[in-house]
Amino acid sequence: MPRLRLALLVAAIALGLLASTAATQPKLRIGLVFDAGGKFDKSFNESAWEGAQRAERDFRVEVFDAEPAVPGQAALAIRQYAQEGLDLIIGVGFANEPAISALAREFPRLRFAIVDSVSPQPNVANLIFREHEGSFLVGYIAGTLTQTNVVGFVGGMDIPLIRKFHLGYATGVSEACRERRATCRILETYTGVTPEAWNNPTRANEIARSQQAMGADIIFAAAGASGLGVIDWANRTRSFVWQGRRLTTFFIGVDANQNYLGDHDKNPATLNYGLTSMVKRVDVSVYDQIKAVVEGRFKGGTFEYGLANDGVGYALDNFNRALIPPALEQLLEIWKQRIITGDYVVPDFTKQK
Repeated sequence: MPRLRLALLVAAIALGLLASTAATQPKLRIGLVFDAGGKFDKSFNESAWEGAQRAERDFRVEVFDAEPAVPGQAALAIRQYAQEGLDLIIGVGFANEPAISALAREFPRLRFAIVDSVSPQPNVANLIFREHEGSFLVGYIAGTLTQTNVVGFVGGMDIPLIRKFHLGYATGVSEACRERRATCRILETYTGVTPEAWNNPTRANEIARSQQAMGADIIFAAAGASGLGVIDWANRTRSFVWQGRRLTTFFIGVDANQNYLGDHDKNPATLNYGLTSMVKRVDVSVYDQIKAVVEGRFKGGTFEYGLANDGVGYALDNFNRALIPPALEQLLEIWKQRIITGDYVVPDFTKQK
């Protein structure tokens, strides 16, 4: 047999063996345990789910998930995944940190990740965000575009993390109003002090209506699934009369890009009630950790997502582009760069003394 044909035959056999090995190689198993509000909350949890689904499409992985219905179920789900030896176990939400830390200590050879919290265990990837930076930008939008000089904030569970959103938002509103030489009010209310606060859209809707009665025409909701109540308020109310003027009501979404939820008539070309969204790329953080496991480079430690690496920001798309003037876009880019370079420091509630 000629040497060239022999070489080609050997190469073909080798490629076939590689393909066969790849086909029979078991998939890596990834487990997600969601926070209160459920997998399809159109916000925080759903963003994590989208990141995992994208990884499942891109890599040879199989994703399992658990949606705890009552307190304590999350810890049981995390333990089950650990006992089954999954290749990566991700706790979505700070409430899962105690269970993640305890089981990471018990199973030191397994890999874990926690979103929105920090574990002391060396085999845990801590995925945290500079929410105050993104909240500043949407606050600046609200402070620039408000017609009443009154804006609202509806938080979920009253905890330092959500106050971090509020303080960044309030700072952005204040800077915009200062530039306009306007005196603005920022109304702040939380849906509760227990985990049920993340899944109470009725209460959030009531708060939005109360804030509207005090003049708020733009309301930012950082409340998980409860935020859907604020979105419902904007879509149903649409406008209100304040000091003799009829004004439009707008919501600001959170975590995922929720702009599309303001498209009440399924036509992006008409007026939409989603002014923008404070995007927190939980999907990217989850995808990054799955990719690290696939590529054999997973390591524990803290991974931070902020404006500098597009981990947070504001959403601009065909649903809200007509609502954000080009001049405002330019100002937002200037503020973004100032924050990234450290020329301007947005206060972080969680780091205040």
